[in-house]
Amino acid sequence: MAEILLSLTIIGVVAAITLPSLTGNINERTWNTQRKALYARISQAVALMPALNGFGTLDDTTDTAAETFVTAGLAKVLKINNICDNEHLADCGIASLITPMGNGSPIQSEDIKTLALYNTSFTSAKGYNYPDTKAAAFETANGESILVYYNKNCVSNMNETAAHITQSKMCANFVYDLNGNKGPNTVGKDIGFISVLYPSDAIVVAPQPLTQDVAAGNQITAGAKCKAIDDESRMPNIDELAAIYYNQRLLGISYDGDYWSSSVYSSTMAWNHSFLTGQRHLRDRTGTWRIRCVKR
Repeated sequence: MAEILLSLTIIGVVAAITLPSLTGNINERTWNTQRKALYARISQAVALMPALNGFGTLDDTTDTAAETFVTAGLAKVLKINNICDNEHLADCGIASLITPMGNGSPIQSEDIKTLALYNTSFTSAKGYNYPDTKAAAFETANGESILVYYNKNCVSNMNETAAHITQSKMCANFVYDLNGNKGPNTVGKDIGFISVLYPSDAIVVAPQPLTQDVAAGNQITAGAKCKAIDDESRMPNIDELAAIYYNQRLLGISYDGDYWSSSVYSSTMAWNHSFLTGQRHLRDRTGTWRIRCVKR
């Protein structure tokens, strides 16, 4: 009997040690599967919309552009069960508190109810002013809760060859929660983001940034630094880097310098992104700037 009790005790200890890890791995795989499926559905829906700009008003007091974008645009090409206006985001399962990635402070959903609160650079940037548009929310038929930020004045990619701001390129930004407000409500787990750039021939990106930057360095060797961390890790392209900039609050990024992208302009020049102004710059590839690797 003593031997049986000892064996059961050992089994119990081993289970207590390994079960949380196994549960975490299962959750991670489930979230990854859900994340990819949601990205595919959003991408397909956006592709069916002829243009992403022009929905709703941009009046500072009665702005319903994001809500109109969902009701008059997205809902026609995506299965949506419930749509919530800015005053009733919780009714669509939007969590009251979000835990950001890294060392960022917890985020109250009440504190990010407008685009300007979510990212202050949308109020002004190099002479461009953006109305303080209100967020809306919706629930998908698959059970995801999604917060929507919208810019009806978004502009196309002009294949610029000089520095230019990226705020005007963003048409829609989705902050999704794969299981509503059930938890853990943590960025990088059940919470993430999908950004849509350019009103026609739109590009949909959903990078999964790593928790921390790698050591700053030149653009030529940056890709190898990412691969050294994980074979699935890589540098973000210019649009993925813009999405990271839009959603930097979720990622706990407070750095206001430049980050490298993987997008090369010539043998000697590549694009990077200023997290101070939102500008894309062409820089000499041998220059030293920050690097944030992503998974796709």
